Order: sequence, then C-alpha cells, then structure tokens
Amino acid sequence: MALVGAGGKTTTMIALGYELAEAGLRVLATTTTRIGDDQLGLVPYAARLDTSMSAVSLALNDHRFVFLYDEIRQNKVYGATCEQIPRLLDSIDSDVLLIEADGARGLPLKAPKAHEPVIPAEATLVMPVASLSVLGQPLDEEHVYNAEAIDTRYGFGIGSRIKSPWVAQVIRDETLGLKGVPDKARVVALLNQVPAHGYLRGRARMIAQFILRSPRVYGVALGSVRAADPIHEVQRQVGAVVLAAGMSRRMGQSKVLLPWEGHKTIIEQILEQLLLAKVQRITVVTGHKSAEVRPLALRMGAEVVYNPDYASGEMLSSLKVGLRALPPHVSAALVVLGDQPRIQARVIAQVLTAYAEGAGDIIAPSYQMRRGHPILIDRRYWQDILNLPPDGAPRDAIDKYKDRIGYVNVDTDSVLRDIDTPQDYRDERRSAGIG
Repeated sequence: MALVGAGGKTTTMIALGYELAEAGLRVLATTTTRIGDDQLGLVPYAARLDTSMSAVSLALNDHRFVFLYDEIRQNKVYGATCEQIPRLLDSIDSDVLLIEADGARGLPLKAPKAHEPVIPAEATLVMPVASLSVLGQPLDEEHVYNAEAIDTRYGFGIGSRIKSPWVAQVIRDETLGLKGVPDKARVVALLNQVPAHGYLRGRARMIAQFILRSPRVYGVALGSVRAADPIHEVQRQVGAVVLAAGMSRRMGQSKVLLPWEGHKTIIEQILEQLLLAKVQRITVVTGHKSAEVRPLALRMGAEVVYNPDYASGEMLSSLKVGLRALPPHVSAALVVLGDQPRIQARVIAQVLTAYAEGAGDIIAPSYQMRRGHPILIDRRYWQDILNLPPDGAPRDAIDKYKDRIGYVNVDTDSVLRDIDTPQDYRDERRSAGIG
C-alpha cells in the first residue's frame, strides 16, 4: 500500500501499521521519499535496509510492525528506492508492506511536482490523502504544496479561498492526486481531520461523492487519524438497480407506467427519489413495455438495460441483468422495486449512510421488525445471487448471511408496500395523499 498526497500520510501509515499488527498481521513499512527522524520513535522497531532478511523476520516475530530505512541525514529518514521494493517483497515474510510515497512539508493539500510521487509499480492499493482543514484557506504556497500547479490546471486563482469541489478535483485528477498510480492498483482516498458530527462531516461526504465520480476510486474514507476511532465512514460507489421489467399480470397494465402525483409516472417518481438521495448511478431494468419505460428513464439520467427473459424469469432474472450491467468499481447494489411508488429519499439516504458507516454488508430498512425494500447488497454477495437457479429468489441468497445484515429502523411502512392489484394502487395513492 502506497500513501500519497498531503495532510496526514505518516500518521496514517503508523496508525494503520499498529492496527494491522494488532489484527495479527506482520507489517513492514518504509518510505520511497523521506520522513522526519522524530517519526521513527513512533514505530515499535526500526532497522536499516542492509539488515539481514532473517534478522528483519525475527524482528517481525517480536514486534509485528517494523520500519526499514536506508540512512538518516539532516533530521530526515530516507527509505527504500522503488528498485529495492521487489527484493523486500520477495525476501521478507511480511503480510503487508506500507509505503509513504510522497512528501508535502506537512501541508493539508498538494499537487505533485515532476518527480513526484514515488509509487512502486508493485503497489496494489494507493491512498491519496488530503486534510479537510484546507477548506477556506488561500490557494498559495503557504497553505498548499505546489499550489501553482493546481491553478495552472484549473484556473482557480492564486490566493482564492479553497472550496470543497476543488479538493475533490485535485484528488481525482489523473495528473494530480492520481498521478503515477499503477493501472492495476485499487484507489481508496482518505479525507483526514473530518469531525465526527456537524456541518463539516456533511461537507466531507459531498467531497467524497465528487471524488467517486472517478472510476479509478474504489472508496473514500472520512475520519481523523489521530482520534481513538479514526474512521467515521467509508463512502463507496453504490449503484441502484431498479426492477421495472415485470408483466404486471394481476394489475392488468404496466405498473411502472401508472400515473402518480402530478404528471409523473410511478417509474419517474421512484427515479426522482433516488436522485434526491444522491444516488449517482441508476440502472433501470426493462422488459414489458420497454419502448415506453426506456425514454422516461433516460430522460432522468438513468441507464437502461433490457431483460430478454422478463416474461418467464420473474424478478430474479431482472436482478441478474442489472447486477451484470454495473461496472467493476461499483461496490454495492441498491435493489429497488419498480412498484414501490411511496419510496422516500430520506429512507434511501438512511440505508446508504448505514452502509458507509459499516453497519453491515447487506443493509435493509425495517418497519416494526419487518424487512422491506430497497435492500443494499455489497458486491461480495452478488455471485451468490447470480448462481441462483431460475426458480430461486434473491432472499435465498440474502438469508444465507443473516449475521451480515444491518437493519435501519424506519418510521414508514412504505418500505413494505408494493402494488400488485388495482386495489393496491388505490390504497397507495390514498396513503400518499393523492386524490
């Protein structure tokens, strides 16, 4: 793992090293640039790179977390070169190699110079770091490392007060925050110095969502690495799969095209709630009446895929089509029924927040102890759904992992209600206050 950027890299590397060691892993750390010599006192054990590999292995047995360095000059600790990294990986029986691969003079945000960062080709995970403390500070060399490069790239204006979207643009930029990241490496960004509560937590979430517009970024951790509980939440790419392919046999007509409030159809009402909850990727699975549903979904910015087996495959076949349509960087799917017009943006937001805060790998809303929809399912369980036989149901896969389900208690029965019959439709309109 290589840490780049500014605003807490060394502290993050050391804190992560201790956590991994406490979890039972053997952790090796170094830097491909340099760190302050005072930082060596924060690690359990430090050794020179020319120490025998067997001696380093013994130190890992004793301390679990070992930092390797080349030399100390003028109060700076110099570590391994990129050329030395393969030898460390091949010769030392560690489980993890943490590398500080960038420098920023202790500033909260940076743009790399021509020789930076120094990320080894072997890195499998790269963490760009920035501190939320940069918000409102002037874009200048006193507050931002290489501020001129950011101004040259975006024209924000030297001396201008830094805004939330600017931080996101720097981090997700392939020539700035993502410069030099190996093609096969995963990217998880860290926004540091984020308070646990209040307005700035919300600002950090907004920045994270902007960062996640890059398909290179798997997630954005929000937290304060010096705190006892350093990570508040991890924002990840979540894609909604809206199941709108059904035949609606008992209804007698397409449910998703029924009128709802104003001039909206049910499918438009559902998509509007997803957009209000800031779900950035929405995939609508069509089948019956596809020619009519498709333009409505496209007009609202959703992607549309067609389920050729909609007439015989039931809901499961549509869910499989929707999951296969989501790109690799999407971490979880929010499964949304196309016949739940009373779905609410605030409930969707509760489900998304619970996932980000680590409440479970599968998140479901619950009303009076009854599980409802929409259900969020982490990617690690998608294959279980894709492997289900044609006569199976998604709950067959979900119920295998009851201990992984996090429930969000909600105050509305809308998560339980769907439309199957004309009477259901009348009841739902009445419940929504629609005449």
